[in-house]
Amino acid sequence: MTPAEALLQELGVTQPDEIDLEAIAFHVGARVRFRMLCGCEAHIIGCNGAAVITVKSDSSGRRKRFSIAHELGHWRYHRGKRLVCRVDEYRPRDMQSPEKVADAYAADLLMPRYLFQPHARTLGKLSFGVIEALGTAFRTSLTATAIRLVDLDHIPAFIVCHGSNGRRWFARAPTVPRHWFPRDELDPKSSAFGVQFGGRSDDGSVRKVGADAWFECNGAAQFTVLEQTVRVTRDETISLVVFDDRRMLAER
Repeated sequence: MTPAEALLQELGVTQPDEIDLEAIAFHVGARVRFRMLCGCEAHIIGCNGAAVITVKSDSSGRRKRFSIAHELGHWRYHRGKRLVCRVDEYRPRDMQSPEKVADAYAADLLMPRYLFQPHARTLGKLSFGVIEALGTAFRTSLTATAIRLVDLDHIPAFIVCHGSNGRRWFARAPTVPRHWFPRDELDPKSSAFGVQFGGRSDDGSVRKVGADAWFECNGAAQFTVLEQTVRVTRDETISLVVFDDRRMLAER
């Protein structure tokens, strides 16, 4: 159990709607306030066991929750250090850094495994509809919820984010072998291409497509994967790519 999950259990949290971040902050010596901020989503200032977390007041409710949880991660791990904190939306970070540590703490606090995984197992086959339902229950963004599902190996899948200039990041389930590496650019055969560039609306359901639309490695053309794509910002889409053929999970 991680420190964030242990803290929730110490406080007797047994349901997602009991994760009260301001109360949790108070329990660990931090006070949360909401103010107009320019250039950042949140910051924390602490001294002698007490801290003030300031959160951008005009952000969405789910963004504010992630910001508070992220700053509590800094309070847990980085007391006494001077950091320039930049709270981005939760997404994979390549390098181990204080921001990545704070993000991981936030994910554990907002979506603790002992609550998240049982909820996920009740919702049926993975799709963005299921992910949105989970996000509503845990009051987390679609992107953060999708990454959490993949990171916890709920199903062998990728979450891949693209912008107008190509792939920006991806998250891979631990059971997916590393030789499956998503293309840098979207392939016109994928439905994601039409959503990103063709003005198409979000995919309403999961579709089957040749795996070579997503992967360049040898043998990709003999398999199919399931995909679904939604737009998350004016310039960004995220795609769910599910491996439904167990042969793709064999190590080379």
